[in-house]
Amino acid sequence: MKENDAMIPKLVLSATLAFLLGVGAALGQEGPVEFIKVAEASRLLQQGGKVVFVDVRSRQEYLIRHIKGAMSVPLSTIDQRAHEIPRDGLVVLY
Repeated sequence: MKENDAMIPKLVLSATLAFLLGVGAALGQEGPVEFIKVAEASRLLQQGGKVVFVDVRSRQEYLIRHIKGAMSVPLSTIDQRAHEIPRDGLVVLY
């Protein structure tokens, strides 16, 4: 878990509002995007349950290192692959 905890700040906080709003639209999200703090992302990761972490970096970056259990949906393919992301729980994009 320590490896994942160290990665979360670098990944979650690197996203911009415009990027997240665009991804939210691609996922069919209604309403504002909610930003969460690193501590909350870490808690969600440890807690498990209906939460999906989606790594939107390139596939190569994902293969080098990613949060355990995260799915890879590169930003360049998000429009075509948004249907692959489960919608029955919380989705955390990083």
